Amino acid sequence: MNLLSQIKEIRSKISGKILFDENLSKYSWFNLGGPARVIFKPKNLNELSIFLKNIKGFSNIKVLGAGSNTLIRDGGFNGIIIKFEKSFSHISLFDKNTIIVGSSTLDKSLSNFALENSISGFEFLSCIPGTIGGGIRMNSGCYGEDISKILLSVQAMDLDGRIKVIYASDINFSYRSCNLDDNLIFISATLKGIKNNKEKIKKKMNSLIERKKKDQPSRIKTCGSTFKNPENNKAWKLIKDSGCAGMKFGDAHISEKHCNFFVNNGKAKSSDLENLIHQVKKEVFNKTGINLELELQIIGEKT
Repeated sequence: MNLLSQIKEIRSKISGKILFDENLSKYSWFNLGGPARVIFKPKNLNELSIFLKNIKGFSNIKVLGAGSNTLIRDGGFNGIIIKFEKSFSHISLFDKNTIIVGSSTLDKSLSNFALENSISGFEFLSCIPGTIGGGIRMNSGCYGEDISKILLSVQAMDLDGRIKVIYASDINFSYRSCNLDDNLIFISATLKGIKNNKEKIKKKMNSLIERKKKDQPSRIKTCGSTFKNPENNKAWKLIKDSGCAGMKFGDAHISEKHCNFFVNNGKAKSSDLENLIHQVKKEVFNKTGINLELELQIIGEKT
């Protein structure tokens, strides 16, 4: 049975939205990307499980969170995009310093919840424009902190619709990555901080937010840091020192405020951003011998 026939059968069992050929540009901070073959928006955990159990012989499935770290190609995504609804963005206290949070919860929302409950350790999340699920996948962090330091466990569903709990002690985290299977769909996480004075937490959060405003561009069509920082180096400095500051390709350009932020100036295509990325990688390698690795994720098909 082909994919469309399978989805037709699934529709009678669920109430969540299933969209066909939906343009993905509205789901990305770059405002770029072609259509997805299928977008599924499950209402709850049970619907997600039903959907996955009934999709046979098809594994090209991708969860799209806030779209703050993803470049979607002009050819769109020839597969299934899962986009979580509000039921996956819950936050609650497990005990005085432990929080259970849905994977589609915004990092900033979790940071604010921790503040209101006088829990320290989550302040850095106020500076990260993504979701908890994406943050765990790439071990998001900034200013010397990252998610691996506060994560206790992640609850995930495999492509057969089965739930499993994975403890942080069993995950190999590294800089902006982890060794968890790409086919695992994160549904919630348990994180632990330290009880602290609310005013001290607020002061630290404000300090980090002000630092970010000073260092990084805002209110523009960008997806954050493009490249990972190589060991003992800063990607932005390598880009600048290699003569790439201000480089453009089509309507894509490098931010004047931060060389590791690439920007859609309004009319760029995804291919413009991707070509700019390749050109910068080439220039930096030729000048320094360092091969920059992407922090940004690129998905989909080229046109």
